[in-house]
Amino acid sequence: MSADSIAVDRSASRRLMPVLFIGVFMAALDTAVIGPAIPALRAAFGVDNREVGLVMSAFILFSLCSTAVMADLSDRLGRRPIYLASVACFAVGSLLIALSPRFWMVIASRAIQGVGAGGITPTASAVVGDAFPPQERGKALGLIGATYGMAFVLGPPLAAVLLVTLNWRWIFLLNLPIAGLVLVLGARVLPRPHRRAMQPPLDWPGIAVAFLLLGCLVLGITRIADELTGIRLWPWLLGGVGALLGLLIGVEGRARQALIPLRLFANRQLATAYWLSLGVGFGMGSVIFVASIATAAYAVPPSRVGFVLLPLVVSSMLGSAGAGRLLNRMGARGLLLAGFALLALGYAALSVTGYGLPAFLAGSVPVGLGLGIAVGGALRSIALDEAPLGLRAAAQGLVNICNAIGTLLAAAAVSAIADFGGGVAGFAAAYRAVAIVMLAALLLSLRLRRGHAAAERS
Repeated sequence: MSADSIAVDRSASRRLMPVLFIGVFMAALDTAVIGPAIPALRAAFGVDNREVGLVMSAFILFSLCSTAVMADLSDRLGRRPIYLASVACFAVGSLLIALSPRFWMVIASRAIQGVGAGGITPTASAVVGDAFPPQERGKALGLIGATYGMAFVLGPPLAAVLLVTLNWRWIFLLNLPIAGLVLVLGARVLPRPHRRAMQPPLDWPGIAVAFLLLGCLVLGITRIADELTGIRLWPWLLGGVGALLGLLIGVEGRARQALIPLRLFANRQLATAYWLSLGVGFGMGSVIFVASIATAAYAVPPSRVGFVLLPLVVSSMLGSAGAGRLLNRMGARGLLLAGFALLALGYAALSVTGYGLPAFLAGSVPVGLGLGIAVGGALRSIALDEAPLGLRAAAQGLVNICNAIGTLLAAAAVSAIADFGGGVAGFAAAYRAVAIVMLAALLLSLRLRRGHAAAERS
């Protein structure tokens, strides 16, 4: 490759970054604003807490299921059409939610929105691998990771303003101009896919089994099926996961072009990265209950608890941005060791509740920094470097799936331990357990190749 072509590639990559950043930010922002919208949805449609839980479950389930499908289509058809289609699908789902006259339509529209969200982040990350020079990928992936911190800073207050000045429907209508901007800019700057040879048909058996597997997993972990039916179904759902996992391995092993390529797991670095993605998701999901500690242990009013979380969220943004810049120097292994060490320290500090609110705020800072570092691109860089070119999006999709599963497991585990222990003592025990999980992830990070993602970029 000539120097001229490298310069052109770098110029193009700079024009690409806003398209990728805004698209991922839109999907992340929707996750951040749905919490404040839940009470308004419950009041608007007269549903109870069990039913309104479907708003989250439908989005998670269809986002998880679409991630692998969209990633596979991206590897087959090219990044441009799948990224734009994912953004358009997300926008259609948002519009339908805002226009919904019945609650069932809200749930169906959230499913459509989830299908679009499942394709946005892995495809954006694959674009980074395709279009950015190796020495600039770390910064780009770090910026994409930082969007989640920005979304959680801006999302709740923005939702509150819209709820006070307008109504809950505008929370979802807000996505439309953002999606429109991404589609216009993306049509101009996203590279057009090259002509590809005839490929095997879609792996429909793999899609069907993966949907059933992830459906059982989501419903079993969230226990939403138990709440809706009044029947203890979650042990059966989780038991079915094992049988479906075996079936999926058999189906994918025979597929000509598998939805979930099993050969990715034969690579030790990738397999370790996916286990660590579960750990990162567990760390992310555990943040959900940090506000509960502030309320229960330090009597912070619910109306002000968002301000208490600002040190954590700002630290997360700084950690993500810094991790992207340090990835070339420290490598993925070094960053993940630092990230999980900070998470273990922070969650251990949050579990000690006898030193007042200032100590709580200080303890939340390493949690934010650790999350920002762990989410800031190290795992995605491993997936980009280790996966074959034609499987980059699939490798990124598996990072997303593992993150989401880890988040669900954390929410279930922390709530269960906290309920069993009761009150402040229960949350303290839960966060001691989270700190132990982060230490286990720290030890697992030692399996990564030393200097990974640094040597490749030098």
